[in-house]
Amino acid sequence: MGKIISIANQKGGVGKTTTAINLSAALASIGKHVLIIDADPQANASSGLGVDIRELNSTIYECLVNGIDPHQAVIHTQTKNLDIIPSHIDLVGAEIEMLNIPNRESLLKNVIGQLRDEYDFVFIDCSPSLGLITVNSLTASDSVIIPVQCEFFALEGIAKLLNTIKIIKSKLNPTLMIEGFLLTMHDNRLRLSNQVYEEVKRHFGDLAFNTVISRNVRLSEAPSHGQSVIEYDASCKGAQNYTALAKELISRN
Repeated sequence: MGKIISIANQKGGVGKTTTAINLSAALASIGKHVLIIDADPQANASSGLGVDIRELNSTIYECLVNGIDPHQAVIHTQTKNLDIIPSHIDLVGAEIEMLNIPNRESLLKNVIGQLRDEYDFVFIDCSPSLGLITVNSLTASDSVIIPVQCEFFALEGIAKLLNTIKIIKSKLNPTLMIEGFLLTMHDNRLRLSNQVYEEVKRHFGDLAFNTVISRNVRLSEAPSHGQSVIEYDASCKGAQNYTALAKELISRN
């Protein structure tokens, strides 16, 4: 049975989608069967893996709102062992459409339940909000990875996310755990990056991953080619970081 992990932070631009794509690709490259669920209406994880979102008939939106079999929405990416259920801009309106559906907080859990036995890991790329889709993601998950950008306002908003996780644990998903805080966009030449790293380590201790994701040009370039950084340039620093993170995640589990 696959482990389901949300990648969440309501703050935008912290590396959620970059982590979803590249951690998944790194795990796939070492033989794990991985599924990404793109739960962000911007659909960046989908396009970042070469999916043409204009050509799709079935996405996570149809799974949630119309109740289609999620197997119809799964796309095999060009990366061996890596599949994705893509997103679509229609997902913006899904939260309103879901309001009158019974057990609306558990719709995504029911979707994933039909697939999880086929994968070692299922990653949910959450949108930068704490709306109903993100609540669905956390309700469906075994754990959460929280990317934290190594910049001045890094810890801003984390208290709100942690409070949301606490509420979901008490009301909807008592087994939900924090998998770890992942420091992203780290530049060891900058004192601020190192200060944020030290602060996160001090606050969260062993919950902070030892692996840190460095700023890397190749990491930024890869999505425009519809590839993970593992495919785009396996020797670059970004690929090495995500491969190390994949190994750390496996060792934690």
